[in-house]
Amino acid sequence: MTRASLDKQPHEIASMFDGVAEKYDLTNDVLSLGQDRRWRKEVVKAVEARPGQKVLDLAAGTGTSSLPLAATGAYVVPCDFSLGMLRTGKKRHDWLPLTAGDATRLPFRDDTFDAVTISFGLRNVQEYGRALAEMLRVTRPGGRVVICEFSHPTWKPFRTVYEEYLMRALPPVARAVSSNPDAYVYLAESIQSWPDQAALADVLREAGWSRVAWRNLSGGIVTLHRGFKEEGAR
Repeated sequence: MTRASLDKQPHEIASMFDGVAEKYDLTNDVLSLGQDRRWRKEVVKAVEARPGQKVLDLAAGTGTSSLPLAATGAYVVPCDFSLGMLRTGKKRHDWLPLTAGDATRLPFRDDTFDAVTISFGLRNVQEYGRALAEMLRVTRPGGRVVICEFSHPTWKPFRTVYEEYLMRALPPVARAVSSNPDAYVYLAESIQSWPDQAALADVLREAGWSRVAWRNLSGGIVTLHRGFKEEGAR
């Protein structure tokens, strides 16, 4: 792993995502072998959005992840720090209230949302513990957080194969389908350095979330973490 490539400043990460915005959704579909569609369906189930509720979709990118949440009848606010992603999303879904925002300093009032979710974006926030605390702040008491993030396969032989795919197969595929393949080298390295399932659960608890639990998808390639905001939590 190249440590230097992971020590990117927030503006560098934002610029990186600006550069892949146009083909981002297609590239994710190819690199995940179509699994990202199933993972996102599981997110929608876990969020349990209902008509009239307010849902914050962080790291929403072009808004693709927000569409199935909005289909439940909830009012969904897609938020991302990449202006390039938001501009692309606005061209495709001009009715969505796409909002620019930093996950560590969210531009929303306390106790605004019934649910907050972030898919494949927390890993790109340097101060992710602070981001989790911000998510707690903007969530109403009784509300929930759902995090969908790459994690670590639980079966060791499979984990070895998966890590080989990340570092050897993913970059050549990314070069073929992405407008910025170097961005996907960074993403592969960031997946390897990310905390495992139990460690991330601990960070959620430290940020103030209660009843934290997780569920593995695709053998632990991806994990859904969920937590709730108790009365009086800040």
